[in-house]
Amino acid sequence: MIEKYDPTAIEAKWYQTWEQKGYFKPNGESKESYCIMIPPPNVTGTLHMGHAFQDTIMDTLIRYQRMQGKNTLWQPGTDHAGIATQMVVERQLNAQGTSRTELGREAFVNKVWEWKQQSGDTITNQLRRLGASPDWSRERFTMDKGLSDAVLKVFVDLYNEGLIYRGQRLVNWDPTLNTALSDLEVESHEEKGHMWYFAYPVADNEGNATDQALTIATTRPETLLGDTAVAVNPADARFAHLIGKQVLLPICNRLIPIVGDDHADPEKGTGCVKITPAHDFNDYEVGQRHQLPMINILNKDGSLNDQVPADFRGMTRQQARQAVVDKMRELGLLKDIKDHILMVPRGDRSGDIIEPLLTSQWYVDAKTLAKPAIEAVENGDIQFVPDNWKNTYYAWMREIQDWCISRQLWWGHRIPAWYDEDGNIYVGLSEADVRQKHDLSADLNLRQDADVLDTWFSSALWPFATLDWPENSDELKNFYPGNVLVTGFDIIFFWVARMIMMGLKFMDEVPFKEVYIHGLVRDSHGQKMSKSKGNVLDPLDLIDGISLDDLMAKRTQGLMQDQPDKVKAIEQQTAEDFPDGIKAYGCDALRFTFASLASTGRDINFDMGRVEGYRNFCNKIFNAARFVLMNCEDFDISIKKSYTPGSAERWINSRLQQCIGDYRKHLDSYRLDLASQVIYDFFWNEYCDWFLEMAKPLLKTNQKPHVQYTLLTALDQALRLLHPIMPFLTEEIWQAVAEKLTLGSQSIMISAFPVTNPNLIDQDADADIHWLKQLTLSVRQIRAEMNIPPGKALNVLLSDYSQKDAGNVVNHQTLINTMARLESIELLAHGEEEPPAATGLLGTTKVLIPLAGLIDKDEEMQRIDKNIDKTEQEIKRAKGKLNNEKFTANAPDQVVAAERKKLDGYEAALKELKEQRAKLEQL
Repeated sequence: MIEKYDPTAIEAKWYQTWEQKGYFKPNGESKESYCIMIPPPNVTGTLHMGHAFQDTIMDTLIRYQRMQGKNTLWQPGTDHAGIATQMVVERQLNAQGTSRTELGREAFVNKVWEWKQQSGDTITNQLRRLGASPDWSRERFTMDKGLSDAVLKVFVDLYNEGLIYRGQRLVNWDPTLNTALSDLEVESHEEKGHMWYFAYPVADNEGNATDQALTIATTRPETLLGDTAVAVNPADARFAHLIGKQVLLPICNRLIPIVGDDHADPEKGTGCVKITPAHDFNDYEVGQRHQLPMINILNKDGSLNDQVPADFRGMTRQQARQAVVDKMRELGLLKDIKDHILMVPRGDRSGDIIEPLLTSQWYVDAKTLAKPAIEAVENGDIQFVPDNWKNTYYAWMREIQDWCISRQLWWGHRIPAWYDEDGNIYVGLSEADVRQKHDLSADLNLRQDADVLDTWFSSALWPFATLDWPENSDELKNFYPGNVLVTGFDIIFFWVARMIMMGLKFMDEVPFKEVYIHGLVRDSHGQKMSKSKGNVLDPLDLIDGISLDDLMAKRTQGLMQDQPDKVKAIEQQTAEDFPDGIKAYGCDALRFTFASLASTGRDINFDMGRVEGYRNFCNKIFNAARFVLMNCEDFDISIKKSYTPGSAERWINSRLQQCIGDYRKHLDSYRLDLASQVIYDFFWNEYCDWFLEMAKPLLKTNQKPHVQYTLLTALDQALRLLHPIMPFLTEEIWQAVAEKLTLGSQSIMISAFPVTNPNLIDQDADADIHWLKQLTLSVRQIRAEMNIPPGKALNVLLSDYSQKDAGNVVNHQTLINTMARLESIELLAHGEEEPPAATGLLGTTKVLIPLAGLIDKDEEMQRIDKNIDKTEQEIKRAKGKLNNEKFTANAPDQVVAAERKKLDGYEAALKELKEQRAKLEQL
């Protein structure tokens, strides 16, 4: 074992050993299997705090189950991330002065594969740094041949059943990327805009404009050119009589109907709503209900097409917006313009404003697939942890819309559909399969659909496609369904639900039995971490350390030069949060921090103070282990046969059993926060602070070999409990402990996980040592109150004691004197007069420390009086500040709260000082 705790020195060594020896692979020996599927990170990605948090949870669970002897598989892999990956490679090509269109589809796809070979392992290598223990030999990629074949089979089977079809509907359209997007790829944010009020003249029976007009309000004037109706609420008395009549659409001079529909809210706006079915999702639904025509006014790049009046054709959306407003003003139909805050949808990759666009796409009949997926949760085949997340799942699944699965990209699984010159569609596994299935002649020209499938389509098959489906492999038999899916709430709809639907459809069984939903990792101020906010933390920086300058450079990288104020604000906040940069805390401290924060379902504010504290915990464990090993150099394992533990040893063994039971209970219920607290309390407070201190005098007695055995066995068990969360440090120490105990196992990660031994729970020992601890704490409190040096040996008297107390004094004399640092402890005869002394209570027993010769009473009184005066001045200052209305009204809430907290602290300190003074006066 190394002499000083150095995470860097042990992490690479042990990870390489584990991987080389194949410990991450299923052992195949146990009949009981345990499987977790990793949510596949994007191949373009790098490890961020969310990944690190989530993967720490999964690795803790998988190591815990592996140590219980189960046949475990943590299935790793990456997602091809269609849009993200295509954009990365396109940027590289642009930097080289070319583009994907110049290369052509085949050459471009080859370029993407080249990039994947060079850069695609970044995130998996980072996961290794985090100590993750998946079976890397089974690593999968969603574009691998096996997964690609599975995708083709699923598409063809669903199409043949009528569950996949091609249809024309509204989609989220990115004019920059020229593709449909899923809702997940659209980010809506509040932005400043305007609300324009236009008058639409009501037409007479001959179709001519009358003096009467309906006023509509819109944030998108350019869509006026695609309006096909105006809606009013049937219950709105102001307009109900107009339902069935028409208005003359300005600029276009088209007659469009006035329809009655509940979509029009009488209490909102003017009560009249323009309906543009081809460019608004709500309007699309109104259009379907009233069978309105759908006029698409946009080209794929967002410019206006030939469906609009000639003067507007070819304009950008912004140009058309201004032109429409100008024209309506010219016609006298612009009634008002008001400032307005609105939610603007933008593509998460391109940043462009997303357009609802009417296009022909491929869809999955999600309602049909959703029905059994809903029932699987209702009947308990799948359980959410925490349980309340099932309501979120139900809310979406019961209102599910058909799923648009086609994307206008080149990188991804190309849709296995072919068209002849007449537009007939043929679907099959390949062109050859299509020709054979439909008996098509070789000279019939076929063209494959140019679109690729939504990335979520392939990742929906992840739980069984990664296990070699459709082949009935041993892996599929052993590890489907998986035990638990660990994921964030933000992809319940987009991934969790779709895996359940596909699993039930193609495996006739749920893909996992539990869904553990964890919270999001936020910064210490509770803000979501994002590059744009400049508050991102890199897990590897926390492991390895980073200077303040380098951290600032990372956080401001990529910000535009014309954002100096933003850069300055980020640098200032970073300097406040990390004045000395970030220390190298090591992987184990970071993992333990994540575990301590992993309460079910809640977002967590990442606190650097915790990382610092758990780095100290690592050091405490290491130093404790060195103490044990140094004091067990002459240990002889043969003592095991005649092991006779004393009270201290029986106590720590008993406390260990309680720790094991609580720890396992919490891990089994996914409460990693409670489990980490249990083992922290046991190791730091009971094993280190108490048992090691008790062991020091006992190691000088004939009890030594029994104490040594207890020190080693308790350390062995505690390290095994810690291992799932802290893999590296525990392995380093355990190797030395295992050698002493001749345990035989090659690694802690494949050693047996502790189980509670009821025979070792010892209530008598618990009571004895509890009494000893309380006596020690009572003496320590008196020392602190009376300002007695901690190293000064004391004489202690006990009065009003019980027979049990008297027995404890006799039985534990050596331990009492050592732990409480006493010169002697005596029992006053019952009724004997008590000398002047500082007093503490141990239940009903009095603990007396005669102070004669220990302190100078007058000098101590002066010291306390001085502190009382100083504290009273601080209280006066704080109260004056808080009573100042100007301060409380103008200062930030957190500043006022901090001042109140100071005042509470001063008042508590004053109370304690006065109590100390009163005790001295009685002497």
